[in-house]
Amino acid sequence: MRLHTLKNVKGAVHRKKRVGCGEGGGHGKTSGVGGKGQKGRSGGSIRPGFEGGQMPLYRKLPHRGFNNYNFRTGYAVINVGDLAGLDASISEVNAEVLFKAGLVRKDVTSLKVLGDGEISRALKVTAQKFTGSAKAKLEKAGGQAIEA
Repeated sequence: MRLHTLKNVKGAVHRKKRVGCGEGGGHGKTSGVGGKGQKGRSGGSIRPGFEGGQMPLYRKLPHRGFNNYNFRTGYAVINVGDLAGLDASISEVNAEVLFKAGLVRKDVTSLKVLGDGEISRALKVTAQKFTGSAKAKLEKAGGQAIEA
């Protein structure tokens, strides 16, 4: 099979809708946009939530509460079991080493180590946060958990 031998499935290709080319084409006169008014004009559309000038519902309801989403601290998470799968020549682990290994993205600013999985070799791990189980597993294997 070659790309130039591929054919479209029957019914996959449609004719372009030709509007405004007379009544015989089925899309004449108002060209499928109805009568007059804002929605019948070129570029005429109303924004979501607009209720024709009436006070919209989203402005009638009270806005309460607090949202911390913009100011959150996002952590890239890695499990102890993933650290065990790293190359045997690596003894010190940080975000840069994990990026090179393909386990985290480049733009990681904060790293958190979770305790899922097992580890049997000593690693010196530098991260912003560790769970209690992750720290215990690393230290039990003879490694270190350094909070940066």
